[in-house]
Amino acid sequence: MEFRTLLDTRRSVRAFGPEPVTPETLAAVLSAVAAAPTAGNLQAFRIKVITDAALLRRLSEAAYGQGFIAGAPVVLVFFSDPEASAASYGPRGQALYATQDATIACLTAHYACTDAGLGSTWVGAFDPVAVARLCAAQPTLEPVALLALGWPAESPSATPRKSLDRLLL
Repeated sequence: MEFRTLLDTRRSVRAFGPEPVTPETLAAVLSAVAAAPTAGNLQAFRIKVITDAALLRRLSEAAYGQGFIAGAPVVLVFFSDPEASAASYGPRGQALYATQDATIACLTAHYACTDAGLGSTWVGAFDPVAVARLCAAQPTLEPVALLALGWPAESPSATPRKSLDRLLL
């Protein structure tokens, strides 16, 4: 897909069909994430892939009851690895660069989903302690974003955007 087309067609999809995401399709999304740019190429992020229905329901609860998460066949949980970034970049790496790495990784996955014909929604509202516990994450990792994904069962309309002149300083 042409990049501009991808940007123009990407939507936040919150309703997913019953079809499972094939291992090949998921691998293509994750492969794109592995190619994402990161600070110093440290890739100071980790991803937990969740497909278990019971765990998806609990993750939905940890995301303040956002029910569409439980209806997704796959949720990717993106964690920053502040210690990995701090080893090269000190306090700024720990406080910022690792979070940026995880954020860029999630955005890359979001775009890769669109390119593969999947729908996805980025989720930032969740209880980080509960999410880390549900994912059995190492205590040094910090959850940054969830990405619910699957085959879309809806076609959301485009949402309004600010004009470029309102975005530039």
